[in-house]
Amino acid sequence: MQKIIQFAMWLILVPFITWADPTVYVGSISGDVEPAMAAYVERMIEISDQPDAVLILKMDTFGGRVDAGLKIVDTLTRTRYVKTIAYVTDKAISAGALIALACDSLYMRPHTTIGDCAPIIYDTDGPQMLGEKFQSPLRAKFRSLAKKNGYPPLLAEAMVSSEKAVYQIIDTSQNVKYIDQHAFNDLTETQQKDIVQKRTIVPKGELLTMDDTEAYELGFSKLSANSISDIQGDLSLDNYQIINIEETWSEKMVRGIYSISSILLLIGMAAMYMELKSPGFGLFGIVGLIFLGIVFFAQYFVGLSDHLELLLIGLAIILMGFEIFVFPGFGISGLSAIGCIAVALILSFQDFVIPSPDMPWEGQLMVNNSIKVLGTAVLAWILSIVLFRLFIPRTAKIVSGPYLNTSLANAHSTDKSTIGLDIGDTGIARSPLRPSGKMTIGRNIFDVVSQGEFIPKGSDVRVIHIKGSRVIVKQL
Repeated sequence: MQKIIQFAMWLILVPFITWADPTVYVGSISGDVEPAMAAYVERMIEISDQPDAVLILKMDTFGGRVDAGLKIVDTLTRTRYVKTIAYVTDKAISAGALIALACDSLYMRPHTTIGDCAPIIYDTDGPQMLGEKFQSPLRAKFRSLAKKNGYPPLLAEAMVSSEKAVYQIIDTSQNVKYIDQHAFNDLTETQQKDIVQKRTIVPKGELLTMDDTEAYELGFSKLSANSISDIQGDLSLDNYQIINIEETWSEKMVRGIYSISSILLLIGMAAMYMELKSPGFGLFGIVGLIFLGIVFFAQYFVGLSDHLELLLIGLAIILMGFEIFVFPGFGISGLSAIGCIAVALILSFQDFVIPSPDMPWEGQLMVNNSIKVLGTAVLAWILSIVLFRLFIPRTAKIVSGPYLNTSLANAHSTDKSTIGLDIGDTGIARSPLRPSGKMTIGRNIFDVVSQGEFIPKGSDVRVIHIKGSRVIVKQL
């Protein structure tokens, strides 16, 4: 009886229930495929993964980082409800093709292209295709996505590797198959006689790249669509409301930071080196921390950095404090701080600590990140030396006077008695010499300089040269 009453109440309330309109969400994958784009796609899925929803990804990219592309693929293939559609508006090359095939359906605007996903590396001779070790796992991923969405697996693999020619054969029953040369050679004489047409789709030594017409003929694209309205019409989605998911200002900012990360690293590292060579903690240290912090937290925002990197940065700050306030100079603490920062920055550009043997591009990515960070550190060291020698001594001219116009550069004294010191005199460093500082002999205090090396406070020193009022000492 209770069930009958509940059913009657449901019939009464049905006319007053407002049903949510089905929704078509529209996002964009354009520019370089990199970690910030992966974070953007993940947010699109979080918003759109609802029953009866559709997500259309407008694609215009030459590709980018393999790890970022694979992360996007994992996000797209783990959805629960939303139907994903790749809509190539200009091109989907390299990692872009991988992402397009990960979607549930593919549509292409007329005169657009898709394909060519061979892993490459740039050296002095230009782009070079990586070997079988790199191609094999990518082929497996393309093959898996092709089987999932009903694309010809052999053609999908031909986007990655160019060693095999791929043929289209049609038998007497008008069945269409795609085979490579080895499979064709393995056909029996009867099977070969049954073939009425054989056509080369991908010649040996070439990668598969298709325009919209070819992609339709080969079973990849559903339709050459001039607009999203054409896709809606083909899928009977005309009554669906359209919601655009745009990049937020923070996502755009992070992508911008990533594009200039090398410059930010250069400035940050140069400033930190100059801070370590200067007494106390001042402007250079603040500038260095700000620029390095921008780079690091941009990577943290897109999910590349984790707790390990935060711990390394914290350890670097502690070591730097020891270097500046406890053990002044440039010693083990300073070098250790720089090492921690370098390792943290290298790890912040990737989402792994140790490269996996199953993903060989991770090793190459770690090498590239190490070269990027360590190369930038060397350039920062050179830049800091140039600034110390050329720029900083001239900054006094920026500040208004009054200044003395008379120069004492040529003034000197040959009477050592006016200084109260002689060559061979020994004393104690009253302050750290970096290289200038003070020494004491008895109760007398003198301004002295070292030969360029750092001499800690309290060290025994000896006068080795006197030139005018300039007293040069060395540590005993």
